[in-house]
Amino acid sequence: MTQTRLHFITGKLESISVFAAFEAAFEDEGLPIAVLEVDEDRDIYEVSLYADGDVDAVEARAKDILAGLSIARPIGREALPDIDWVARSLEGLKPVRAGRFFVHGAHDRRKRHSGELAIEIEAGLAFGTGHHGTTAGCLEMLEKVMRRERPRNALDLGTGSAVLAIAVAKLAHIPVLATDIDPVAARVAAANARLNHVKALVETVTAPGFHHPIFGKRAPFDLIVANILARPLMRLAPQMADHIALGGSIVLSGILERQRDAVVSAYVGQNFRHVRTLHREGWVTIHLKH
Repeated sequence: MTQTRLHFITGKLESISVFAAFEAAFEDEGLPIAVLEVDEDRDIYEVSLYADGDVDAVEARAKDILAGLSIARPIGREALPDIDWVARSLEGLKPVRAGRFFVHGAHDRRKRHSGELAIEIEAGLAFGTGHHGTTAGCLEMLEKVMRRERPRNALDLGTGSAVLAIAVAKLAHIPVLATDIDPVAARVAAANARLNHVKALVETVTAPGFHHPIFGKRAPFDLIVANILARPLMRLAPQMADHIALGGSIVLSGILERQRDAVVSAYVGQNFRHVRTLHREGWVTIHLKH
């Protein structure tokens, strides 16, 4: 059976509204919805809705929803073959070693070495397999930080597939709150925590930013790791300061080398001090203390 991708271009704010409306309208059918950032500077985002069966009916409903939101966008169609692209892409990924961590898929279990902290990840629909320079950089930085510090309460903000939350739980054996704005990512994160036998330590929650009661219950955190994007990280600086313990550490990534100084400045303005920056594949990972 082929699947059809219905897609259109819009801006960021509209894409958020559309995603919420589509999610509510197509929840019963379980139709996947995705938002892709095409060009952040030009505010170009692509919304996709994946349909099978009566595609005409799905498209008609989608157009009605857009009309109700006063959004007029032409909807394109793309027929997709019935292939598990996630599984196929993971088969082609090589395992990654970052410090003591070894991140791999199920097909590379035999490559684990004695003494390594193995993290098995099947990314599903969530970002973060450990192969991206930002994730690998975070793993290296987390090992450096936790070698010198003894955090007791950690947060992985924007957890994706939970690579970093699992790494903290395995290395420090402490409770980790793993949050993501995407409910699919939160479900994938929970599954990966179970797969890696840290379910008792990693709590996964769907939460945008710090807007959820769970943060009031779990803060202050001794360690916060956030591998998202530079601009959201800069906007979150005041809330990071509100939720980190005095003397606590934050590890930030998803930051291009040219964005590093602006991010550091945003956090220095919130009473953080820069400790070190790790460079990897054109990206940086930054360690700061409050």
